[in-house]
Amino acid sequence: EAYQYQMGDFPTEWEAWIRKKRKDPPTIEEILKNENYREEMKQKIKDVSERDKLLQAKEYKEGLVAEPGHTQVKGHASAPYYGKMEPSQDPTSTANTFQPGAWMPPDSGSSQKK
Repeated sequence: EAYQYQMGDFPTEWEAWIRKKRKDPPTIEEILKNENYREEMKQKIKDVSERDKLLQAKEYKEGLVAEPGHTQVKGHASAPYYGKMEPSQDPTSTANTFQPGAWMPPDSGSSQKK
């Protein structure tokens, strides 16, 4: 069914022809050649990535490169959490929590004198 179509269901060569990005429809040989090329590239990328990880580990071990620091983030950068749990005069917020302050409006006699 047309409504069940997902991007990537057809080879990209057919997609290009259907969308009039190329003049002639693809041949089966072309599609197979391109699929093989993509698989080769995926494997090469995987191999290079593994070699890079091994090289980094070796350089860390030999002390040639400093290991990346691990930071522990607490709270939000604009409103850090300092461990205070009691209500304060000022509203506070950390990440996805909000605590209103304990401030109450001053009792003014002007509102009662009408």
